[in-house]
Amino acid sequence: MGIAVMADQTVQPLERILSLEIVRVTERAAVSAARLSGRGDEKAADQAAVDAMRRELNKLPITGTVVIGEGERDEAPMLFIGETLGLGCGPKVDIAVDPLEGTTLCAKAMPGAIATMAMARGGSLLNAPDVYMEKIAVGPGYPASVVDLDAAPEENIRNLAKAKGVEPAHITALVLDRPRHADVIASIRSAGASVRLITDGDVAGVIHTADPATGIDIYMGIGGAPEGVLAASALRCIGGQMQCRLVLDSEEKRERALKMGIKDPRKRYEMHEIVRGDCLFAATGVTDGAMLRGVKFKRDTIETETVVMRSATGTVRWIRAEHRRLDKFRLD
Repeated sequence: MGIAVMADQTVQPLERILSLEIVRVTERAAVSAARLSGRGDEKAADQAAVDAMRRELNKLPITGTVVIGEGERDEAPMLFIGETLGLGCGPKVDIAVDPLEGTTLCAKAMPGAIATMAMARGGSLLNAPDVYMEKIAVGPGYPASVVDLDAAPEENIRNLAKAKGVEPAHITALVLDRPRHADVIASIRSAGASVRLITDGDVAGVIHTADPATGIDIYMGIGGAPEGVLAASALRCIGGQMQCRLVLDSEEKRERALKMGIKDPRKRYEMHEIVRGDCLFAATGVTDGAMLRGVKFKRDTIETETVVMRSATGTVRWIRAEHRRLDKFRLD
């Protein structure tokens, strides 16, 4: 996976220790969800991850506010937008969470479910309602604005192919398998490119564009806004380009967004506007996937695999942990 150091340090860097602290948060959320893998109960798995993540975040020396979560305040007990977390000491931070990305994947024991979160200094992450978001993303190494959210998919394919020095037939686009993407898929294929469809998991999907081993060149489509901010946080650390726009297609959604300070409902956000300054990103596998191994329950141990990134240094750490299953220590 490529690594890039971000030059824009307009926000004071976070304490280095938090890079490892948030690993414990996603590890525990992943283990709690994995215990319910294959049980067919999406809500129970999601709730288990939420409860574990909240519990661990409340142990951290931070004054944290959830700016991207699983809904607004009236939808508690999920980790809701505006919720405060942490011990109330230490830095003021913004928190974006998806305690279980791929609830259906976990419930059906399918590949690719992860527990993920991002953290940045207060006021650094886009504070947006839990709505849909248009997204387009590519990995590092391309000229600025090589892709354009407002351009037709076939135009983006041709421009990306030209920048890469290949024919469109050598470009692979990743798209969520949803009826709303029928025209996008047709447009990509009309340009001569191939389409790889995923059922869930567009945080990992965006990250795949930065890893040549995945064979993914570009991500396109509409997914959740929380996943968009989390994905932008990861690309901020490892390099790449991403453009997004909130789908505020009702008066109720526009009013919610306005209360969060979003005055232009059609604003196109560049990656540096979604995530400003230093940020941290972590994800732990729940079920086996292309990016991370899932939780493994052994007789006396629990094994987890986590990726944690920091934008200030461009550091990417892969952490494979073995947790002893002692009576005094339980991940859940």
